[in-house]
Amino acid sequence: MKEKVAITVTRYGKDINGGAELHCRMLAERLAPDYDVEILTTCIKDYVTGEAGYAEGVEEDGGVTVRRFATVPYDRAAEKKWLSKVRLSRRIRRLLYWCGCLRFVAGQSPVWKWGLEADINAVKSGIFYSPDMIRYIEEHKGGYKAILSLTATYAPFFMTAMHAGEKMIGIPTLHPERAAFRPSLTLSFTKAAYIGFNTAAEQELAWDIFGKGNIRGGIISTGIEDAPADSWEKVKKQFSLPDRYVVFIGRIEKGKAGKLVRYYSRYAASHPDAPKLVMVGGLVKEVGRHKDMIFTGFTSEGAKRAILQHALLLVNPSKYESLSLVVLEALRDRVPVLVNGKCEVLRQHCVLSGNAVRSFRSYREFCREFREATENASARKEMIEKGEKYYLENYSWDRIMPRLHKAIAGM
Repeated sequence: MKEKVAITVTRYGKDINGGAELHCRMLAERLAPDYDVEILTTCIKDYVTGEAGYAEGVEEDGGVTVRRFATVPYDRAAEKKWLSKVRLSRRIRRLLYWCGCLRFVAGQSPVWKWGLEADINAVKSGIFYSPDMIRYIEEHKGGYKAILSLTATYAPFFMTAMHAGEKMIGIPTLHPERAAFRPSLTLSFTKAAYIGFNTAAEQELAWDIFGKGNIRGGIISTGIEDAPADSWEKVKKQFSLPDRYVVFIGRIEKGKAGKLVRYYSRYAASHPDAPKLVMVGGLVKEVGRHKDMIFTGFTSEGAKRAILQHALLLVNPSKYESLSLVVLEALRDRVPVLVNGKCEVLRQHCVLSGNAVRSFRSYREFCREFREATENASARKEMIEKGEKYYLENYSWDRIMPRLHKAIAGM
C-alpha cells in the first residue's frame, strides 16, 4: 500500500481563482502516483465573505481524496477587535525588520509573546478556522507520512503547525506584508518540522522575520500546469480581443492590479497607439476603468493560456509575491514579462534570468520598459529566449518533485 500524505489548504476546487490553491492542486496531483494523497480543506469558496460554496464531506477529485470541513462562522467584528490588540506588537516587529534587527531578536526569542494570545483569538475568529479539521488532524496524523500545509497567514497553516507540527512540511508563500509579522506566525514557523520555500528570496525573508536558526527547511518551489490552449479564433471572438494587447492575469483588486490600471491609463492617454490592456480574472474590487481596457472575468485554463500566448507582454504589478506562477507561465510560453521592482521575489527573477524579466519602480520606468517590451523587436527576442531558458533550468517539474519527495522521505 502507498504511504499517505495530507495537504491542508484554505480552499480547493477547479473553479477556485487563486495562486496558492492552484499550487496545492499541482502538487497533490503530481504526488498522487506515489502516495495516497488527501486534501484537508474547508467548505469556503468566497475568501472575502467566508461564504461556504461546498458541502461538508469527502469526494474524489483528480486522483486525490478531498475532505471538506465546516468552519466557525466568520465574525468580522471579533476578528477586528482582536487584531486591534495586536497592531502595536505587529508594528514593532515590522519596524525591527526594516531596521535589520528582527533576525537577531528572533534568534534570541523565537516565539514573540507580546500580543500572542490576542492574535490566536483573531485566528479563531477569522475565515478558515475549523475545529472539526483540528479534531481530524489530531486523531489521524499518525496515519500520514507527512502533512503539507500552504499559506502561512491563514488558519489551516497555523492549525497544522499547532496540532501536527512534527509531521508538517510548511509551504508558506510568504510576503513582507503586515500579516507576516503577526505573533502567531512565530509559533507556526518554529513548530513546523520543515519549511519548503518557493525562492531564495522568500527563504531569506523568513530568516529575517523568524530567525535563521529557528527554521528547518530549504527550497522546494513549484512548476506550472501545462493545460492545452483553446482555439485562438474562438477565444478572440468570445472576448472581443484585439490583435495587439498586453495582459494582466490574477485577482483584480487594488492591491494586485491598482498600480497597473493607474499607470496604463496615464500611458494610454498620451500614446494613442498603445496596445490595449486585457484583464483576466475575477473582479474582487473595482480598480478603475479606461476605454482601452478589456475585462474577461474568470476564464478556463485553456482560454487563459490562449490569451497569454498571444499577448505582447504580461505585467505583474503586485508588491507581494512568493514566486508568481503567472510569470512562469509567460516565460514558458515565450511572452515578455514586466514586474514590480519593489517586490524582492520578482526582482530576483529579473536578476537570475539575466534581465529576461524587466521591472519598474516608478511611472517613468514603467513607460520605458513597457515601450521597450512592446515595440523593440530585438529586445523582445532577447527577453523571450533568456526567459524560456531560465524557466526550463529552474522550474520544470523534473527538478522540483525530487526536492519534495526528499522532504517527505525525511519526515
